[in-house]
Amino acid sequence: MRRYITADEKPLPTADTSDLGPNQEQLPHVSEEAAEMGKITGEGGPDIDQGTPIQEVLQRDPESQEKAPQVLQDDMKSTTPKGSRPYSTSARRQQEAMITFEDDQVEIPGHKFGLPELPIQSTANMKHRYDPVVVQVTNLLMQDGKLSKAQTNMARILNYLRTTPPPTVNPSRPLIPGAPPASHLPLNPVLYLTLAIDSVAPLLRIRSQKGAAGGGVALQIPVPLGLRQRRRQAVMWILDSASKRRSAGSGKGMFAQKVAQELVSIVEGKSALWDRRGGIHKLAVSARSNLSTNRRR
Repeated sequence: MRRYITADEKPLPTADTSDLGPNQEQLPHVSEEAAEMGKITGEGGPDIDQGTPIQEVLQRDPESQEKAPQVLQDDMKSTTPKGSRPYSTSARRQQEAMITFEDDQVEIPGHKFGLPELPIQSTANMKHRYDPVVVQVTNLLMQDGKLSKAQTNMARILNYLRTTPPPTVNPSRPLIPGAPPASHLPLNPVLYLTLAIDSVAPLLRIRSQKGAAGGGVALQIPVPLGLRQRRRQAVMWILDSASKRRSAGSGKGMFAQKVAQELVSIVEGKSALWDRRGGIHKLAVSARSNLSTNRRR
């Protein structure tokens, strides 16, 4: 039977501390000695938490002083109080050292973040960050409440307008006044879209009013349209004309491509919507005699 000797029966040997090794009793560092002497004399020694100041390193190397930044050279020439270390080689800083008593007393009046500059832009609101024409056309493209699909088609239309060659404007069918040159339109597809819609948008609509002439006869009365009404009518014409176009292929983006092609044909003056717009304007001019103003006597 094997018997184990416990520590109670025979204590373990202890190390002899009378003879210390060469590395067991070292002198303190120079900075530690200077810090202790500063505490004793009250003059203030170096801060051990920080590294060696760069000024002290440069004083030992005259060649580096000439290549040092001008800020350090000026700081070395100026007299600084003993114990202050504006620059240090130590990259580690304690958070307590960064917080001073003066910082606690500072009170910043007003808001935590600066107020926005006035006047506030119309696109600053998240719900109104898109161009009004883009939003209106996207809503008219939407079917069955599928907004994401309509936004995808709108992005494809703008991408087509941006990547196609510049259109050739027909002088007989000029665009709205103030339009930029045709070569600049692909650089701004939103302006391209707005220009095509506003150029073909009708200014009036014809309303049939029964019994206006007496005897149940309906009269054609021209009614002016607002800006959104004109654009809506033009977009509905464009979508109707694009749906009748022959498709060049198959895919999810073919309808958006046909709409974009119709917009390009409008700017070039090749679309049949110009004749449709002109016919409504001629009918409105001929029917303006049906307008009557009731005057009180």
